[in-house]
Amino acid sequence: MKVTEIRTMICHAFRCNWVFVKVMTDEGIYGVGEATLEMRELTVAQACQELERYLVGKDPHDIESFWHDTYRDAYWRGGAVLMSALASVEMALWDIKGKALGVPVYQLLGGKVRDRVPCYANGWFAPAKTPDEFAEKAKIAVGQGFRGLKWDPFGSAYMNISKQDLNTAMKCIGAVVDAVGPEVDILIEGHGRFNIPTAMRIGRALEDFDITWFEEPIPPDNPEGLADLKRRIRIPVAGGERMYSRWDYRNFLKLGCTDFIQPDVSHAGGIMELRKIAAMAEAYHIPVCPHNPSGPVANAATLQLAACMPNFFLLETMASDVPYRNKISTEEVRFEEGKMLIPDKPGLGIDLNEEAIKEYPYEARNLRHYVGTLTDIRPADATSYFK
Repeated sequence: MKVTEIRTMICHAFRCNWVFVKVMTDEGIYGVGEATLEMRELTVAQACQELERYLVGKDPHDIESFWHDTYRDAYWRGGAVLMSALASVEMALWDIKGKALGVPVYQLLGGKVRDRVPCYANGWFAPAKTPDEFAEKAKIAVGQGFRGLKWDPFGSAYMNISKQDLNTAMKCIGAVVDAVGPEVDILIEGHGRFNIPTAMRIGRALEDFDITWFEEPIPPDNPEGLADLKRRIRIPVAGGERMYSRWDYRNFLKLGCTDFIQPDVSHAGGIMELRKIAAMAEAYHIPVCPHNPSGPVANAATLQLAACMPNFFLLETMASDVPYRNKISTEEVRFEEGKMLIPDKPGLGIDLNEEAIKEYPYEARNLRHYVGTLTDIRPADATSYFK
């Protein structure tokens, strides 16, 4: 079997654009991957295309060789674009291997240690703006079966936060906690945008609640500062979605930056790289909670990894998404009692509909608009993609 082509597709998904790849072979088997890189979709799609020169004419089963040669040949290593492109093509190669052997990818990684994974909901709150509205939306999400809720209650605050805005955020958290009760995990998102004294103020205010974690409290480019902050507050800290390889995570874990790590399979080099990162974290007794707000292929790949990670803890999911998610893919998400079931189909267990994807072409979006209007990003007809 030889690789013949890499195809790229971009699908507008309202809050971002999904970037998909297909790796084609001369035996008719192909694999799918996802490189969704918010606000840099055109760039990463081109980077995926450029990986053809490392693959065309090669055996797609030689995944480790492809990954090593491509990474070695990248003189300017690391970073979101290279690692996301590499991740998407790598996961497509695992999809090919699984299909060729007739087994799900997790069987190629040692077999599963669980057949379902506990999930928490993101995006459940829109279009809530007041504490009472958040509380009502929280009840709906819990009624759908979610046992964990994540959101950013800090509005448009950046680096600093006023006393009034901090007080409003704490009222919002309190309203949600009162609405859903003590059995639901509460996860607070910081989006990596506060300075250290502000993050410390927020962290200490959050000590009044039994939260599961405070996520990305400061920008991701200061791991020493994050480790110092974690020592100065008495709540768990999560982070790492903007770490791109095991080499990034080596220092992150050694410093003790977080209590939970959140590598993203679409950005951290792909399936095997994320598996290696998880094994490193396991040696530090750190749970893995993959960053997973992207499209259906990334979700499928993350499920395969969650199946075989002993130190997996929680999976991020979007409570609902664009109504055509199931139109552009064959995704079949099974959700029972707050847990997503691991599919047993060969490969990643998902396919893409290229013609349907063409109906939703790329649309540009800026990051600050996205972060600043989180309560407005759901389309009016957003639907659940769970079965």
